[in-house]
Amino acid sequence: MTQNPTDVGKLMDEGGWSGYQKLMVAATALTIIFDGLDNQLLGAAIPAMMQEWALPRPAFANVLAAALFGMIIGGFTGGYIGDRLGRRAALLGSVITFGVLTVGVSFAGDVNTLMILRFLAGLGLGGAMPNAAALASEYVPLRRRPFAVTLTIVCIPLGGTLAGFTGGLILPTYGWRALFLVGGLLPLVLAVALWKILPESPRYLARDRSRWPELAALLKRLGHDVAPDATFVDSHEKAVAKATVGSLFVPEYRRDTIALCFAFFFCLLSVYTGTNWVPSLLASAGFAVGMAGYGLMAFNLGGVVGAIIGAVIFAKLGSRITMLGMTAGAIAGCLLLGSLSIGNQSAFSVLAMLAWTGGLINAVQTTMYALAAHVYPAGIRATGVGTAVAVGRVGGVASPYAGAWALESGPSAMFNLVAATLSVVFVALASVRNHIPRHPSKPQIGHLRESPART
Repeated sequence: MTQNPTDVGKLMDEGGWSGYQKLMVAATALTIIFDGLDNQLLGAAIPAMMQEWALPRPAFANVLAAALFGMIIGGFTGGYIGDRLGRRAALLGSVITFGVLTVGVSFAGDVNTLMILRFLAGLGLGGAMPNAAALASEYVPLRRRPFAVTLTIVCIPLGGTLAGFTGGLILPTYGWRALFLVGGLLPLVLAVALWKILPESPRYLARDRSRWPELAALLKRLGHDVAPDATFVDSHEKAVAKATVGSLFVPEYRRDTIALCFAFFFCLLSVYTGTNWVPSLLASAGFAVGMAGYGLMAFNLGGVVGAIIGAVIFAKLGSRITMLGMTAGAIAGCLLLGSLSIGNQSAFSVLAMLAWTGGLINAVQTTMYALAAHVYPAGIRATGVGTAVAVGRVGGVASPYAGAWALESGPSAMFNLVAATLSVVFVALASVRNHIPRHPSKPQIGHLRESPART
């Protein structure tokens, strides 16, 4: 007698959130901590590089842009590979890539070599995040999805915080080469450990009949009584024939795709203007190199707290009100910083203001991953998130030049620039139709969403 297929969508979306699932999300989050660390090491190291190589600040604009351009390509290709070949392999391959190239940076002898190495590292840095977001969202029940994705991606500013803290400790004594050596070896050790530990997404495995035995074993570890020879369906996800960028622009997703691309573009322009140039801004204002690193830490640290709180508030207010409120708060913080003379302020007050402003900017940027993972079904989720992030990286590419120009005009110009770009983010987020609803509990047929049907 033929047994009925096991509905993976129902098991995952309506099931519990076991300790094993939490461990999988934590393992995924660890990869993004090191992604954020390696991504922001250069911003912390630039003041020391300027001194060693006797170069002005604008000389590093091309290096910063090259890394972000690599992340654009990595975001597109990483998301595509994740949807076609598996999220796990794409994620860990990305971690190995940026780990090896970051170690290589420690041996760079000039700006051109540095630029090439950072571009290649950017391929891995860009490819990791869309696959981490897809993995985290597909490991957990629906009601936990926004929190799990945000908890994973919030590790970007957490890694940035670690970059600032590590820079403050290592740079004054050991120099920038030791900083990149440590920053590259850590993710390589993690990738080796996770290669045997981290499982593939259950929803991805459900799409590949040849991997159903692997899926059955995974579901048993999750506490579901599944026969080794079980067959599977996923009734909670809309089937997508092929994951392509074009599938993101069908009428059902077109408006949200465009809005997300605008939001990511201008938010990442804001984020990278801060993370690339806050240490240099503080150094030019007369603060020590170590203090400049701690400024980067403060800019990121508030984002960790803000993003987690934002994800919790999603369940009460939904993502629309929460994200628009955080964006408005970040704009207000930028305008306040732009009205002050940074060099005349105490170190504590500057760090506090950077923590508020940078925290909210990072919180908005981080929670946008949860929003993007909610908008798209599993078949195109990594492609959708990867495309939105890759378009956002174009804004990141512009940030080294915009930030360098603004700093030459004074600190107030940089913060006013960020306030303007965040205003565009506010409008874009307000334009998204399929925001995460207030009380996600019962998925609608065809896709994991509780919001009203599209009209």
